[in-house]
Parts: sequence; structure tokens; C-alpha cells
Amino acid sequence: MTNPNTNPNTNPNTNPNTNPNPNFNPNVNPNLPNTNPRKEKKKVKGNRSNNIKEFGEINIPDAPTNVHCITIVGQIEGHMVMPPQNKTTKYEHIIPQLVALEQNPNIEGVLIVLNTVGGDVEAGLAIAEMLISMSKPTVSLVLGGGHSIGVPIAVASDHSFIAGSATMTIHPIRLTGLVIGVPQTYEYLDKMQERVVSFVCEHSTIGAKRFRELMFRTGELARDIGTILVGKDAVNEGLINEVGGIGQAVRKLDELIQNRRMMNPQGGH
Repeated sequence: MTNPNTNPNTNPNTNPNTNPNPNFNPNVNPNLPNTNPRKEKKKVKGNRSNNIKEFGEINIPDAPTNVHCITIVGQIEGHMVMPPQNKTTKYEHIIPQLVALEQNPNIEGVLIVLNTVGGDVEAGLAIAEMLISMSKPTVSLVLGGGHSIGVPIAVASDHSFIAGSATMTIHPIRLTGLVIGVPQTYEYLDKMQERVVSFVCEHSTIGAKRFRELMFRTGELARDIGTILVGKDAVNEGLINEVGGIGQAVRKLDELIQNRRMMNPQGGH
């Protein structure tokens, strides 16, 4: 005779205090979706979010590539930390990347994409000097804007492009905070400005006299002095090589990489 309180499918030799399924969790409803993903997946997702937040990079499916893209966006942050609501590019992030790219034998070219309002003069010049001294081919592309100290970074490449609707603002250097009104302050400002002028003119075809004319022009900016160059104007003035977009920039970088391979068939730096 069968006990009505006994499940016929239950093994009578099984200890009722022992869970037959070691993966069974009595606190989880099997009919509900799993809301607790594995830690490994969460870690990968966290790394992706970190890359987007810190470097403006996203993880896409791995594919063999010999080109690395660096973005210069927002305000170029210097020795002073910007307020949290400002979108910034930190030079202490960019410089180690450039060092790693220079040493990585798998990377043969670097694409620099700019959409920046400018920022700290010394930080911008440091990035520009790093770019211009790289042994690997570099191509820059100005999208949206490459203003102020973004101009030296834009010209610090083997070849430069600017989108037809992008702009570049050329204006004198400014000082923020307490300024002591003595001749030494103006001499320091003039020397700092000369560093920018000499770098831009050395790595583009614009002359120093013309660059200063654009820098000190009045009547174009409502609350400032300087000049705004739109797309083709930057090319006509000799700052940028061509008007173009991402397609032209990538093709030009591939061309420079091929030329470097022909000149250095053994590889190496």
C-alpha cells in the first residue's frame, strides 16, 4: 500500500536533508530571468565602461589592425584638474599611450582625431611634441573644432585633414587667475606665445607674420581678438593639408605606412 504523503518519484534511500542537485538554489525562482550575471562578464563590462570614460575608446570585436586611433576631445587638461562637468582630455593619459604605440611593433600608424576647444598651453604643446617626434606615420583629422592649443596638435602629424564644416580658432594666449601687472608678466606671455607660433609655422606652410595677423585680428570675434577658420580656409592659409573625412584620413595613413615599409623593408623603428 502506497503512503499518500510519499512522492512515488522520490528515492527512498535518499537523505531528505541532502540536496540532490548541488547547483540548486532555493532562493532563486527558475521561472525568472537571471539578474545576477557572472562576475567575469561584469568585469569585462566594467573595463569597457572604464575605457570609454577615461580614454574615449570602445571595445569592438577583435580584428587584426595596424593602426591606432587617439582622440583629443573637450578641453585639454593641464596641471590643474578641471571641474567634473567639463569634458577633458588628460595629457597624462595621452603621453603614455604614445610611448606604448612607439614601442609596439604591431602598430604601424597613428590616427589623431580632434574635436577640442583648446586648453592648457604646456599640456597641448607636450602632446604635439610627442606626436611630431614619433617615428611611425601619423595623420590628424579635425572634426567639429580644433581651436586654440588644438592647432599645434592638428599640425603635429605627417598629414592633416579637416572636415568641411569644422573650424579652427586662432587667438592670443590668455592667463587665468591672479595676474601681476608688471613688464615681466607680458614678457613671459610673449615668450609662451612665441613657442606656439614657432611650432605651428615650423610644421605647416603658414608664415609667422601671417599667423600673427590672424591671431591679433580685431572685428571678427565679439568678445575677443583672433580669427575663425572654417574648413577650406584652414587649408588655404596653409595650416591643414586637405579637406576630408575619416575615409580620406585612413587611406592616407595606409599610404604612408606602405611608403615606410618600402623604405624600411627589414621592419623595426
